[in-house]
Amino acid sequence: MSDKDKIICRCEDVTLEELKDCFKAGYTTFEEIKRILRIGMGPCQGQTCANLIQREIAIYLKQPVESIPTQKTRPLTSGVILKDIAESHDE
Repeated sequence: MSDKDKIICRCEDVTLEELKDCFKAGYTTFEEIKRILRIGMGPCQGQTCANLIQREIAIYLKQPVESIPTQKTRPLTSGVILKDIAESHDE
């Protein structure tokens, strides 16, 4: 199976080939790649792809996986009740 057929981030449909293209362009941190490919920004918030990406970065940089930081998570501060949005529409 080729790199273009290997999905790394299922939420954003990012392939291993696209990830390696980012490495070749000089982007080697999770945060840089996140801004380009939107990895870790889908519904799972990186729960399925973060470790895969961390491993690929480590392989590319020839460093231990433990030395590669993963994404910074920014959870929502509070939820929004849909009823409140609907009621405020009249205002």
